Amino acid sequence: MTELAPGIHSLGSGKGGHVRAFLLEDGGELTLVDTLFDGDAGAVLRAIDRLGRRVTDLKRIVITHGHRSHLGGLAALARASGATVHAHEWEADIVGGERHAQPVTILPRQKLRLWPFQIGLWLNRPKHVPHPVDATLADGDAFGPLQVIHAPGHSPGHLAFYWPARRFLIAGDAVATWPELCAGWHAFNLNRVQHAASLTEMAKLEPQIVGVGHGDPITERASDRLHELAHSLQPEHL
Repeated sequence: MTELAPGIHSLGSGKGGHVRAFLLEDGGELTLVDTLFDGDAGAVLRAIDRLGRRVTDLKRIVITHGHRSHLGGLAALARASGATVHAHEWEADIVGGERHAQPVTILPRQKLRLWPFQIGLWLNRPKHVPHPVDATLADGDAFGPLQVIHAPGHSPGHLAFYWPARRFLIAGDAVATWPELCAGWHAFNLNRVQHAASLTEMAKLEPQIVGVGHGDPITERASDRLHELAHSLQPEHL
């Protein structure tokens, strides 16, 4: 666990493609964005304990999108904490186990080390333990200290989040830094036009820190790098 700024903690795992989740402290309550890969939620529970908090202090859990790497600990955490679970309406039935996530191509599109993740999503393996979504979120909503940003492209209901007072952006899988800095894992981005538009809008926020779905957060030249990634997705560069 790494504290990126007051009240902002990055939780990482080597599993699920160096997946990341973010635990936020605000007003005595905890908010969690994504739940890492492991089904027992052990890494998140240990992080809460290291903060000297109780699991019942976790009041809200939100899922950026319905891919397995981000859903692993959801059911265990929701049961243990009683937290409400949130997602975009277009991802809620995936989170709840009623529909499979949309498959992606099985042809390698980037680093070969990403290919097993493509195969896994194509086969819908491994499955997550489903848990119902209590409430859906839409663009412009407030979620704890965060502003909700509907950022489609990676998936139709992909969400990003911004904490204005901290100039902290959670870009989800719209941006990755593992295995390289990129505008998300190329094979997983279902709509390039939407993805480019979403990144352009996020770059306009001029964040100082960008949390990503896979890899270490961007803490240096974050705004510049976000603009560069958005620019790289414009039609003349594809």
